[in-house]
Parts: sequence; structure tokens; C-alpha cells
Amino acid sequence: MWINPAYAQDAAAVGGAGAMVMQLLPLILIFAVFYFLLIRPQQKKMKEHRTMLSALKRNDKVVTAGGIVGTVTKVRDDSDEVEVEIAPNVRVTVVRGTISSVVRPPAPANDAKPAVKEG
Repeated sequence: MWINPAYAQDAAAVGGAGAMVMQLLPLILIFAVFYFLLIRPQQKKMKEHRTMLSALKRNDKVVTAGGIVGTVTKVRDDSDEVEVEIAPNVRVTVVRGTISSVVRPPAPANDAKPAVKEG
């Protein structure tokens, strides 16, 4: 009735390599899911943000991480600072990394129908 411990240990030793792979497979799958759903998109977003910051130029309308909206008046290439005008004649210096987005004016719709004259 009782199972001999030697038999139980022998069964595990026979399938040792296959059992090891089967134990590691869920961990590998979890890592793959994390990479494709979390790590890779975050790296892509960071790369786009760096590209946007390096392309800043004068008269760009920007939004800082604190929510301040302003217009770039001076870009200092030698440092990580940008001068932003937040109100008429009110200029502040912000660190380039704190700029969260550049606001682009909306593109005009090309499919708009011309006004029809009646009469």
C-alpha cells in the first residue's frame, strides 16, 4: 500500500530535463509578455520623447510636466534649458526634460466643401 520513496525519487530523475523545461516555460512566457506589452512600448515612447525634445525650436508651443502652456523663445543648445514665455513679457527658464509635449496647430481639413452661393 505504501509507496516506496525510492520509486518516487526515481520517477522524477527519469524526466529531469523535460521537467526542468516545463518548470521554466511559464517564467519565460511571462517575461516575453512583459517585454512586448510593457518594456518595448515604454522604450519606444521614451525614444519619441527624446526626438521631440531635440527638435524643439523657437515659437513652438509647449506644455510642461506641471501643466504650464507657453511658447519657446530661446533654445539653449549648450545646456538642457529652454526659455518659455508663459504670458506677455513673462519668461521662465525650464529644463528641457520637463517639457511633456509640443502642441501643434490642427491641420486644416482638405475635404471641406466650398460654400455654395444661392441666388
